[in-house]
Formats: sequence, structure tokens, C-alpha cells
Amino acid sequence: MAKDFTSRNEDYSKWYNELVERADLAEHSAVRGCMVIKPYGYAIWEKIQAELDRMFKQTGHVNAYFPLFIPKSYLSKEASHVEGFAKECAVVTHYRLKNAEDGSGVIVDPEAKLEEELIVRPTSETIIWNTYKGWIQSYRDLPILINQWANVVRWEMRTRLFLRTAEFLWQEGHTAHSTKEEAIEESEKMLDVYADFVQNFMAIPVIKGVKTPNERFAGALETYCIEALMQDGKALQAGTSHFLGQNFAKAFDVKFATKEGGQEYVWATSWGVSTRLMGALIMTHSDDEGLVLPPKLAPIQVVIVPIYKGEDQLQHISIHAKKIMSDLEKKGISVKYDDRDTHKPGFKFAEYEFKGVPVRIAIGPRDIENGTVEVARRDTKEKEILQQLDLANKIEHLLENIQQNLFQKSIDFRTNNTNNVDTWEEFTLQLDKGGFVSAHWDGTPETEDKIKELTKATIRCIPLDIKPEQGKCILTGNPSTKRVLFARAY
Repeated sequence: MAKDFTSRNEDYSKWYNELVERADLAEHSAVRGCMVIKPYGYAIWEKIQAELDRMFKQTGHVNAYFPLFIPKSYLSKEASHVEGFAKECAVVTHYRLKNAEDGSGVIVDPEAKLEEELIVRPTSETIIWNTYKGWIQSYRDLPILINQWANVVRWEMRTRLFLRTAEFLWQEGHTAHSTKEEAIEESEKMLDVYADFVQNFMAIPVIKGVKTPNERFAGALETYCIEALMQDGKALQAGTSHFLGQNFAKAFDVKFATKEGGQEYVWATSWGVSTRLMGALIMTHSDDEGLVLPPKLAPIQVVIVPIYKGEDQLQHISIHAKKIMSDLEKKGISVKYDDRDTHKPGFKFAEYEFKGVPVRIAIGPRDIENGTVEVARRDTKEKEILQQLDLANKIEHLLENIQQNLFQKSIDFRTNNTNNVDTWEEFTLQLDKGGFVSAHWDGTPETEDKIKELTKATIRCIPLDIKPEQGKCILTGNPSTKRVLFARAY
């Protein structure tokens, strides 16, 4: 399957696009800018979704669903919010079609114009806070801790599967609190949940930080983020959590009666991750032989391929293979036994390698005689002969080792591609090499904009664990009290 497959060094963007389609993850749809997520790709998303959903519920959140359509007037109630999304909105203006009189097909019925246009959901703060107004009267009604799994539309002109499409899948949390402190605590807690998931399940190391005012979510007082580094040296924002203050409560007049009998506006947060995580997963671990998946998110963790000649051999091998399969499944390991007679073992090996299945077990007549199997791991391509005795425990430990190895490999890559610089010359040189560049910035939006204009690099975040350090801004030479993290990004 890797035949004629573009290498990462040759053309990283082409490599990515080919991998997504050849590995049966997704494809472009007939609707411009939108994608079809194929079953194998959706199976990975389901594992992401299931694990995050479990983590959300462990932290006290519940799921709900809100309308896809948002009245246009709602967006205009929070000024910075509408400004942030105005250029990306899809607008519904009519509610009916009719047959053209000349028989040419259907046309929009001009008599069916909506009194107020509806915006196809780009994000749900406005519709949710309009709803919360009816739910919140007293401090007894708080906090509200709600998450929604949904699709959103943000009109994109230049698209790339999973990374940037006009429609994508995501979750969005929207919480309401009685105090500022509680809302900030919620924002930070959900950032930690995201970091935990991305590092421990996706095997991708992240840097936790806050966005600059220029890069904040529209309508937020503070945006917390996790930033990851892809193999081509570009950064990718893997998740965000926003402290919204009382902006949306004031916009929709959501007040509550305090314990003391007064009236106060509610404090808000929102937070979300999307199918963009699929892009991060692909770009962090995969290689020139195809997809590489961390075991915790692989739809198939182990594939068993029989090596045989004739139906009699296959039947004999199948007895042993199915016993191995049963033992693995008892440990919660997802296994596929591929006994298709339409493809040869070599084809199957290549297919599952390209699809990133973490472990492949081959078993033939000689293995049965010797009580062994051949085990190949996708991450290192190493093969070894293992005894069938206690094989399930060995595979379980192997999967844990693969998960950890992928994470460590990614940490090492990030470490080797993160550099501190103190001059403009060093800064531009390191940006051209790729990776994170830690440098001083004078804290002004004007300087931030100028650096972006000159280099196409943005401040990815101000790391939460950064220590104060006196220095000079790399562009202006003005005083700076700490470094920030720059990179070119997706």
C-alpha cells in the first residue's frame, strides 16, 4: 500500500493528504470544503469521543443538545463574539424550494424568506446563554456543567481533511457559575483534562499556556490552550478552554439571586476539542510506511494473520488463532483475525502496517508445531518469536510499551526542536528550521502583529510554567519580563 506513497521529507502536505485517503480515514465530499469520515477514521474518532466523554462525566459534567440554527440577532448581542465569527458564518435566508416554471429544476421560493436569518452554528455560546436565562434564577441553580457533542460550520476557503474543513465534529462545554473564582477553576480544570487525554491516550506531549489578547477566543477574558508540535516543525492547537467572565451573561441578561438576597450576573466558561485531534494524531506519529496509531486509540490493536496452504491447514491454524484471539479479548484488547482467502499474507501485512495497527501476529503450521507465533510491532518494525504460552500477558505489556515509546519519541522530538533565542537573526533562523521558538516579547499587540506579518509566526501561548526572566523583545528591544512560545502553525 505504500507503493508510490509520497515521503514526509519530499512533500509533507502531500504525504499527509495521501495518508488520510489511502488509510481509509476520510475523503473529500461532493460538498466543497466538507469531508466524509470513513468507517476506519470514524472508529478512531469514536474512541477519542468515548474516552473524553468518560473524563467529562467523571468531573461532574452532563451531556445535552442545543439547536443547529441560531437567530442572527443573538450573535450581535456580544460585540467581540460576532466580530470574531462574522466572516465564517453560513446563513439560512429561506425555508422552501419550488419547481422552476421552465422545468429547469428546483429554485429557492422567493415567497419563503425568513423574517430573521438563521446562522448555522459556528459555536453555541449565544443559543446556550439565551437558554440558560430560563434555567437560572437563584444560586441554587448553579453551577450548570453541560457538554454538547455536535457538528459546527465555519466557512473555510482553504481546507485540509481533519485540520480545517467547513463542517467538523467537536464537543463544546458550556458552564455557568456563581463566582469568578469557580469559573476560572473550571477553565483550568478542563485544560488539565485535555492535556491528560492528549498525552496519555494520544501519546502527544503538549505545552499548557494562555493565549495573548490578540489570539483569544472571541468574547473570552482568558483563553487557555494546549499546544503540540508536528513532525514538520509546525505547531497545532490541540484544545482550548475559555474563561468568559460575565460577558455572555450580560449580553443575555442572565442574573441569579445570591445567598445574601442580591442580584448578580453569572460567570461563564466554554471549552472544546474537535476532529482536528485526528490530524494531530496522524501528523505526530505516522511515517513513510503509513499510519502509526497509539494502542489506546487504535480500533484494531492486534491483527492475527494465518500463513497457510490449503483449507486443511487454515482450519487447523484457525483453532489456535481463535484461542489467542479469545485470550486477548478477555483482557479488553481489540483483535481482528483476518482469514480472508482473497488476499495473500504479504498484502495483509502491508495493509495493516499502512493502517497503523500496533501489533501483528502471524501464525503458520511451523508455529503450531513449535508452540510459537511471530509478533511484529508497528512503531519500531521489530519482529520477534514468542511462545504461545502466556501470550496474552506478553501482548498486553507490549501494547503498553508501544504507547509509552510513541510518547517518549514525541517528547524527544519536541525537546530537540525547541530553542531559546535572544536576537532577531536567531529568531528568524530557528523559525525557518521549524519547531517552537522561545523568545522575549514586549507585550504589545502591535509588536505581535508585526512579527506575524514579517515571519508568519504567531505566539502560540504564554506557557503556564514559564518563570519570570528579564530580557529584551526580539523585535523592538523593549523590556520583557518572560519568554513566550512562537511557531508557525496549522
